[in-house]
Amino acid sequence: MKNNQPVRAKKHLGQHFLTDQTIARNIVHTLDFSASDNVLEIGPGMGVLTQYLLEQNAQTYVIEIDPESVIYLKENYSALSNNIIQKDFLKYDLNEVFKGASFSIIGNFPYNISTQIVFKTLEMRAQIPQFSGMFQKEVAQRICAKEGNKVYGILSVLAQAFYHAEYLFTVPPQVFNPPPKVESGVLRLTRKDNFKLDCDETLLFKVVKTAFNQRRKTMRNSLKTFNLGDNLKANTIFDQRPEQLSVSDFIALTNLLENDQQN
Repeated sequence: MKNNQPVRAKKHLGQHFLTDQTIARNIVHTLDFSASDNVLEIGPGMGVLTQYLLEQNAQTYVIEIDPESVIYLKENYSALSNNIIQKDFLKYDLNEVFKGASFSIIGNFPYNISTQIVFKTLEMRAQIPQFSGMFQKEVAQRICAKEGNKVYGILSVLAQAFYHAEYLFTVPPQVFNPPPKVESGVLRLTRKDNFKLDCDETLLFKVVKTAFNQRRKTMRNSLKTFNLGDNLKANTIFDQRPEQLSVSDFIALTNLLENDQQN
């Protein structure tokens, strides 16, 4: 017998349940289901996206930390059967399920962990060809921002180094229960064909994070801890502030720093 008793939204989990079926269907349709045989939904709640994922030609998995939601999903979505993972996405080793296989990610992400979800996706980029979902609007805009934009930052550079980032549409607060205090935004990340970069990727992460931690300073000052050689410091790239540099500029800069450190 189905349990139609709604799940109670829990503030500490950042839960805001989407109630608009058209928007839910539109979010699911942002994925290209030919990109991977597997799809992982993060934080399905009561399954408003899940029901449309199960209609697609892909193996659907969900990861949910809330025991009440897990019970609801088991009772209402029998097609998920053994594909409900009751774990914390940020702490769980997903290869216990996927065994190195590729999978796409989708979700109405809890705002309080949404940036951490992106960073974990970047760590697993070799397995994740696409990523689509809902964030706080400002965060979605930041991820998709280009150089020269005041919200361009660490997430923008690192996400766009490996993925094509598209801001798709805005979602108003009133289509959630409870309504959040801000607008939401749906974005899509599609992995680049050449996502293995022509630089030391670990060093790139360090350079980008160090630069933007002092974003008002020029690169010459923000990267002082790298002990730049005199010849390198004379390069005009160091006259600029981090938000002025494109992704390709940061890759070129990483190579300059690596060569400088080797000399």
